[in-house]
Amino acid sequence: MRQTSLAIAILTTLSAIPAAAQQTPRIVENAPVARQMTYADLVALAEAADAVADIEVTAATKLKGPAAAGTPAGMQRFYIEGRLIALLGGKKGLPGQVAWLADVPLDAANRAPKLKKMRLLAFVDTVPDRPGELRLARPYGQMMWSADLETRTRGVLRDLIAADAPPHITRVGNAFHVPGSLPGESETQIFLGTDDGRPVSLNVLRRPGESPRWAVALGEMVDDSAAPPAPDSLLWYRLACTLPAELPDHSTADLTADQAGAARADYRVVIEALKPCTRNFPAG
Repeated sequence: MRQTSLAIAILTTLSAIPAAAQQTPRIVENAPVARQMTYADLVALAEAADAVADIEVTAATKLKGPAAAGTPAGMQRFYIEGRLIALLGGKKGLPGQVAWLADVPLDAANRAPKLKKMRLLAFVDTVPDRPGELRLARPYGQMMWSADLETRTRGVLRDLIAADAPPHITRVGNAFHVPGSLPGESETQIFLGTDDGRPVSLNVLRRPGESPRWAVALGEMVDDSAAPPAPDSLLWYRLACTLPAELPDHSTADLTADQAGAARADYRVVIEALKPCTRNFPAG
């Protein structure tokens, strides 16, 4: 009798879930993520999600028949229910009890994992007008909880809401290059467009017998406080994960050929210093 009631309750709940959520459930990692979440991965997830939550799975029901239509090969569709342990942050709050659909990978023996009692860190979106119903913000937006992962995630969330959080970079603007009074001395300034209009510029200084020095300025003026961004910081992410590999032609349209060549070389100094924006998961 209890199983029949449970099945009816699940089907009733599924019928209330938006069609898009039923047709395209997010794929979930059912074991500790083999690929380490990089700083760039965590920022992309945190910015995409309505909320980031520490959740304990209280029930996980396998779905079959019409409710599992479209499940990819090697996956099992689940209706997962969970208890909110902690809301780490995000744009929206969550109730104490939540639920979502997920396609979960089967193991090597073609068996579904035991999800009940798993503790998960989830980057989720809420469903409008459906309190407690969630969708993962990205296919890889749910992973096994660990103290290290939570600490790193909280750090990212703090960076994103800080009063001095750097803006999103939207484009590379004009570049200016000025030769110095000595051979081998010069300065290049490259302006960047931002989503909120705040000024950001890259500055490269060359002096005879020295390696090029570069800095990023978050303001109209470049002063002695300007410096390269710290690795795995939000400013580093905004630059390393947004800037193109080469200085766009439009940035040097007003420069002479020699000035343009020097500006492009200085831009490469910045790109090489930033190192790659390493992602172990797709950004979108």
